[in-house]
Amino acid sequence: MHNYIQENKERFLNELIDLLKIPSVSADPSFKGDVSNAAQFLKERFQELEMDRVEIYPTNGHPIVYAEKIVDTSLPTVLVYGHYDVQPADPIELWHSGPFEPVIKTTEIHPEGAIFARGACDDKGQMYMHLKAFETMVKTGNLDCNAKFIIEGEEEVGSVNLEAFIRANQAMLAADVILVSDTGMLAKDVPSITTGLRGLSYVEVEVVGPNRDLHSGLYGGAVANPINVITEMIASLQDENKHITIPGFYDDVLEISDEERSEMAKAPYNEMAYCNSIDIKETAGEKGFSTLERATIRPTLDVNGIWGGYIGEGAKTVLPSKANAKISMRLVPNQDPEKITQLFKDHFEKIAPKSVTVKVTPHHGGEPALTPIDSDEYRAASLAVEEAFGKKPIPVRSGGSIPIISMFEKILGLKTILMGFGLDSDAIHSPNEHYGLFNYYKGIETIPLFYKYYAQIKK
Repeated sequence: MHNYIQENKERFLNELIDLLKIPSVSADPSFKGDVSNAAQFLKERFQELEMDRVEIYPTNGHPIVYAEKIVDTSLPTVLVYGHYDVQPADPIELWHSGPFEPVIKTTEIHPEGAIFARGACDDKGQMYMHLKAFETMVKTGNLDCNAKFIIEGEEEVGSVNLEAFIRANQAMLAADVILVSDTGMLAKDVPSITTGLRGLSYVEVEVVGPNRDLHSGLYGGAVANPINVITEMIASLQDENKHITIPGFYDDVLEISDEERSEMAKAPYNEMAYCNSIDIKETAGEKGFSTLERATIRPTLDVNGIWGGYIGEGAKTVLPSKANAKISMRLVPNQDPEKITQLFKDHFEKIAPKSVTVKVTPHHGGEPALTPIDSDEYRAASLAVEEAFGKKPIPVRSGGSIPIISMFEKILGLKTILMGFGLDSDAIHSPNEHYGLFNYYKGIETIPLFYKYYAQIKK
């Protein structure tokens, strides 16, 4: 397979460049035709790969591309998920080259070159690795598992039509494992596999005092100030050890094993460099955990926005009628977002003084996801990465959320392997997004090894 990849490297790259030229921005209706063109592009590429079936499924939004190849029903089946839609390119003026005019440039991190374009890493480049890895397996006679692909066009707008499609097509999507490359690794020479994602509970709170804004001289000291009250209430949600004080909040937290915590600790980390990168003097967080652990394996509560009163030019001595805040809670495995939202609502209403009224409005949420490091899926991924990179990957937890992963598990009953090849420096969602050629080709090399080891383990 190595020889096939080397012989076709230029074509693999040129095909990706052609895909990146299509401005498949799902959030902007003016790009609807381009999103459809990207789906058609993928359909045509799949049809060139000896698939048993290739379809474009329309949805109420953008279409889903599906393809499958069943070589032997006795073999395990890998379901690959990816997305072909991209974020808007704004602000355009900050791009050094056109966001949909791919160019290859060298960087300090990518001296071998990186391809600059919107979607280069998230997720066209990483998704397209799977097509080329599949081609490599088919053309060299090394397809060790059945393969199914579901590539959607709405990930960047919340995958609003994906759940309905999955529920309606559970038999078609039946598989043994889901494989996704929409995450990253620690460094080019420090391979890693994402084993967990945090969930999310997001709420908005409103604290209302008097029926109108008041003169702070006439009423100050006699009437509760909603801004003072809301800040005091929010401050009480964490104690001096940054432990969240909502009753029952930690009841379902799945504690990480000493083995996995030890493996995670092998990740390279420099506290000073971390602080310098965001211009802070020191880190802060829950007592008893490292900075990386606080950001990945522990639940959190953060104020995302707060407002009220007068914020215009000059001074206005007003005692405001109300104050608002948006609060997010990142959750860890076993925590249910609906339960946490209710616990928050009950507690926040309970601690409100009688001088104000409180309203809690739930917004969106998402469930956490976890792939145990002792599972067949993880072992196969670890062996594949170790063979490709020459060193054992580090299991890492992501502090972010990908709600569709828990949705896959809930509906299809399948665990997901998050085997990403991007880097934090790839500027996804930002101007000058890029993806290293090393990472692109290394992904194409590694993915077939996962199929090989997964088939061996599942025998």
